[in-house]
Amino acid sequence: MHAVEFTIKLGPDRTLSIPEAVSAQLPKAGSARVIILTEDDSEDENWRRAAYEQFARDDSPEDAAYDSYK
Repeated sequence: MHAVEFTIKLGPDRTLSIPEAVSAQLPKAGSARVIILTEDDSEDENWRRAAYEQFARDDSPEDAAYDSYK
């Protein structure tokens, strides 16, 4: 499998354009798998961190080694 990676800005119309330099690297026929990764929502990350911290508060002293795990 050959991977081609590039970053683009998402617009309000929700369409994606493949840059010309990238499309030149693609084969003329065949199939491709497309995976779109977007930035994480910082509010979701804050919620996960707070939930973990609340969970860790109830740990026994034997589990203290995991308190700094992220």
